[in-house]
Parts: sequence; C-alpha cells; structure tokens
Amino acid sequence: MRKILLVSTLLLASVVVFGQAKKPELMIIPAKSWCNTNKAMQQFDNEGTIEVFCDYDVALLNTDLKNVISKINILMADRGFPLIDLSAQMQGIKNEQVENSLVESKSGSGLAESMLDVVLKRAKADIILEIDWQVNTMGPKKSITYNLRALDSYTYKQIAGAQGTGSSSFSAEIPVLLEEAVLEHMDSFTNQLQNHFDDLFANGREIAVNIHVFDNGDGVDLDTEYNGEELKYSIEDWMENNAVKGKFNVATATETRMQLTSVRIPLFNENGRAMDARAFGRQLDKFLKSKPYSLKTKLITKGLGVVDIYIGNE
Repeated sequence: MRKILLVSTLLLASVVVFGQAKKPELMIIPAKSWCNTNKAMQQFDNEGTIEVFCDYDVALLNTDLKNVISKINILMADRGFPLIDLSAQMQGIKNEQVENSLVESKSGSGLAESMLDVVLKRAKADIILEIDWQVNTMGPKKSITYNLRALDSYTYKQIAGAQGTGSSSFSAEIPVLLEEAVLEHMDSFTNQLQNHFDDLFANGREIAVNIHVFDNGDGVDLDTEYNGEELKYSIEDWMENNAVKGKFNVATATETRMQLTSVRIPLFNENGRAMDARAFGRQLDKFLKSKPYSLKTKLITKGLGVVDIYIGNE
C-alpha cells in the first residue's frame, strides 16, 4: 500500500512540475518610441481620425534592430522561453495578403487595426516584449540605456519591465552592449513573465467584450424582455456561467450598448486549442442567435483581446 501511495505521489508531483514548466510564447517588437525615432511609422485615416502605427517592414530593415532582437531571442531561449519571430510573421502576412488594416461591417462601421493587431492575431503570442535603447558615447567608450517592457498581448497591459544603463565599454556592437546591460535584471524579469503566465492558467486570460445595438426597425434593444428578463441581464448571466470563475466587469450597460471588461476566458477550449476573444465571442454570438432571442448579429474582432458584437446588423 505504501508503495502505491509513493508512486501516486511521485506521479502527481511530476504532473505539477510539468504544468509549472510550461512557458509563455514571446514575440519581440521595437517600441513605438524606437520606431518614431528611426522613422518607422505609418499613418492611417480612420474615418477622419489620424492613427499612427509602427511600420515593422521599415523597422526590420534596420540592422541594429534585427541584431538586438536576435540577441534577446538568445537570452530568452537560454531560459526556456519559446520565441515567435516578428520577421517571419511579417512575411507570412504578406504571403496571405492580409495587410489591409480596416475591417468593415455591412453597416459601414469599422475597426482600425494596427499592424501589431494583425501580427498578433496570426502569431498568437502570449506576451510581447517591447525594446527601446539609445547609445551613450563618452570618449572612446560607449554604454547603452535600454527599456524592456513585457505586455500581455490580449490587453496590452504591462506585466514586467526592466530598464537601466550598462557599464561603459570599448565595444561598439550594440547587441553586446545590450546583453551586458540587461543580464543583471534578466532573472527578475523572466520570473515576472512566468508569474503572469501562471496566473493566466489559474484565472484565465483577460479580454473585453463590447455589444452594440443598431436600430433596424425591429424594436429590439438590450432592455427588451425575453421570458420575463431583460436581454442585458441574460447576457450577464451567460457571462457568469462561461467566464473563468465567473469573473468579469460590467463597465457600461445601456439600452443600446454594453461594455464588459476584465472578462476572464480559458487559455484553451475543450479540444485543446488556444482560446482568444474571437473564439469566446463566437460562443456568445451563438447564444444570441439561439431561441428565444433569435437575433441578427455580426461579430468583429480587434487583435486577440477585443470582440465586438453588433445586434441588428449582419
């Protein structure tokens, strides 16, 4: 009996260790400040509002950036973190001809997507690492001041950071200067990344769900009652039953609009596929199209972490 208990305990321990060993997938990108300094920006007219995005095609022509990304890739890979290559994703996007950054609904409403949104939808990285740096020159010696930020790719919230200035060196190679500067903080930085990913496993990813109602003459809005309950409360009940541990916030709830923030969704669905805002939104969309609601809806996503559902619009 003791042997059976010992074997069971060891198996359970190995399962726990294996679960803890799973690492988030990372993708390294230049920070917007770096892109601006190095003239790697593009403008987009979003219905009269000028949006400014990083142009990664232009940025990746910079040899120093490519070398810096390669160096950080090596540092992270040495610590067991799987990397997704930005350059490969950009080439894949070109091949698939999905460069268009405007998604139009039939009603004319649109959602502008930055190239980062488009890249992330394809790559599905868990965490983005943003890098910016500048070289300081003091006589024959040089040092590098850097800022490395880790952002959750679903919310763009910062989850870890490291910054500082490395020691002066006679080396003129930026990747070498960067490595010398960041190594001091790398273990703390990667621990923050792993802690965030462990929280995602325990409590789910965080996304936002927005619901809009168009007046198409059928008289339906979020205050309309079905089986004695207003639609918006039925949606809240559905969210409570389907969000991880029932966690979500109702930021706005009017007769024509709902904003649901901090919605926690599973990392994977029942088939083991990665879950994102679109996949979760499709489940809500099916609920709204089913009886007794039988609503006409359209679903639009922005990046990995935002889904908009339009009622009365298909």
